[in-house]
Amino acid sequence: MAPFLESPTEHIELELDGAVARVWLQRPPLNVLDIPMLEELGTALDMLRAPPHLRFVVFQGRGERGFSAGVEVRDHTPDRVGLMLERFHGVFRKLWSSDWISVAAVHGNCLGGGMELATFCDFCVATHTARFGQPEIKLGCFPPVAAVLLPPLVGPRRALELILTGRTLTAGEAHALGLATEVVGEGELDSAVQKLIQQLQGYSPAVLGLTKKAVLRAAGLDFDKALAEMEKVYLEELMQTADAAEGIRAFIEKRQPVWAGR
Repeated sequence: MAPFLESPTEHIELELDGAVARVWLQRPPLNVLDIPMLEELGTALDMLRAPPHLRFVVFQGRGERGFSAGVEVRDHTPDRVGLMLERFHGVFRKLWSSDWISVAAVHGNCLGGGMELATFCDFCVATHTARFGQPEIKLGCFPPVAAVLLPPLVGPRRALELILTGRTLTAGEAHALGLATEVVGEGELDSAVQKLIQQLQGYSPAVLGLTKKAVLRAAGLDFDKALAEMEKVYLEELMQTADAAEGIRAFIEKRQPVWAGR
């Protein structure tokens, strides 16, 4: 079957090809996820059918500069942050509760919420020039999904190091930590993702979904509960600090933050 496109929204495009849906993030140059785009992403996922009709969801960013540089900083202000978290985390809750096998096809910048989305996927295939990072700490914030996800993926100490320093990882470093499942050369991303899907298509859709849930349960990850707790800390504690407000304001004003320590 030839693929066909659906563009129900401005910044999200669906490419449907049999049991595979490719979800394109298209807000160049950096595919920054603002609230309207997050709503569009949620709508796109709602359009997709459950297995066995649709088995694989591939996320990919348009443009040369990267997968996604994360969530719009201006949507972290007090009047927007609650809605932003609701829309953004709604995407993860949909993926968590689904039986799809999710794949992130990553090139270039994969930062903040972009890294959270890519590393949340069951597979993350990256080009060797891709760069990963959770730089939220530099804005006086922390990434709630990464705070839940990274400890079981890389261990608590390494998770703390990545989140507290906000440092950028090469694709090779991300692969060594288990955040990227495969690293390929430039120009090989699409073929590598297709090869992976072709391999998985030879297996039972029911068994793949069941096995995925069994592994995550064995890892002790109660994602819904843990994410709800992180949201509470984020909104009721972090966003009440002077430094969170200062970090966001300083970024918008393009200056260095002046931390008050409270």
